[in-house]
Parts: sequence; C-alpha cells; structure tokens
Amino acid sequence: MGNNKNNLYKIYGVAILVIVLDQLSKLLVHNYMEMGTLGEIKVIGDWFRLHYLLNPGMAFGMQFGNEYGKLILTTFRIIASGGIVYGIYVLNQKGAHWGFLVCGAMILGGAIGNSIDSVFYGVFIEGNMIPGSSTPWFHGQVIDMLYFPMVRGSFPDWLPFYGGERFLFFSPVFNIADSAIFLGVLFIFIFQNKFSEYEKKEKQEIATEEQ
Repeated sequence: MGNNKNNLYKIYGVAILVIVLDQLSKLLVHNYMEMGTLGEIKVIGDWFRLHYLLNPGMAFGMQFGNEYGKLILTTFRIIASGGIVYGIYVLNQKGAHWGFLVCGAMILGGAIGNSIDSVFYGVFIEGNMIPGSSTPWFHGQVIDMLYFPMVRGSFPDWLPFYGGERFLFFSPVFNIADSAIFLGVLFIFIFQNKFSEYEKKEKQEIATEEQ
C-alpha cells in the first residue's frame, strides 16, 4: 500500500509539472511577446518559432463556432480531468504499469492546463475574453505559442483540385498542454501491447498468490 501511495504522488507530480510549465510559458508569452507575426521569435531557424496567438476553441488551433460550444468544451475538460484523476487512482491501486499512469498524468496535466485558460483568463487577462461572450468566466481564450512551419512548398500542377496551390507543413500553433495531451495519447497507442501484457502478468501473479 505504501508503494502505491508513493507511486501515486509521483504520478500526480507529473501532471502538476505539466501544469506549471504550461502556465508559466503562457504567462511569459503574454507578458513579454507581441501578438501575431510581428512578435514572432525564431528559436531554430525558420522551422521553429514562438508565435503568440489566442485560440478560442480546441487544441492545435481548432475552434468551435459559437459561445455554447466553448462552454461545452470547457465543462467537458473539467469533467474529464476529474475522471482522469479518479482513473489514475484506481489503476494505481490495481498495479497498472507506471508508464501507462505517466501517460495518463500527461493527459491530465494538459487538460487542466487548457482548462485554466478557459475558466480564468477571460477574467484576469485583459482582452482575453472571447468577443461577444455574455460573461468572462468560462470564456477565456487559450494562449498558444509553439509553431513549427517546417516545410513550405506547392502541390504539383497535375494534382486535381489543389494543383499549384501552396502548402505549409506543420501549420497549427499550439502549447505545452496540447503537446502533453498528444504525447500521452501517442505513447499509450505505441506501447499499448506492453501495458496490456504487464496488466495480464500482474493479474496472473495475484491469482497465483490467492490460490
């Protein structure tokens, strides 16, 4: 039981670390960068830049089309965060693989990080509230800044519909919270067999001990 508790503190600590890094980066960008292209900072050549923008919707620049969509998204993030907190606790008690729990903590930290923006930034950061919203609460815009315009080019002329048009890869602007969620899900997908095998082994050992 003691080991489970220690593991739980470490797992939740990963989520807290993600939240702290995410919020610190957002507040630094807000306080020390100009919004938009004029305020861009080149970190590594032309393909990694800091680009300050406000995202009223979802991750990686995706948006909902109306005020109620934003409210639904924020409420979902809060409920989902609570569910992940409880899920990590239960899975830790059952002896789940630590890697799986760390992935869950990364997703949790990212969800809470963006939820803080949505719930509070419209109130405490001037100009952050989504224009036209009835209240600043739950209608804050998420601060994004990580931009990787790695490849620029044009589609071949012979390509139907898009022939000759220019493209940019990778165009979305995102933040540390988005990155943590994406990496958490990606690692779960990549290592799902390993996590499953570990869980089966744990169950077999418990069954053997009980015989």
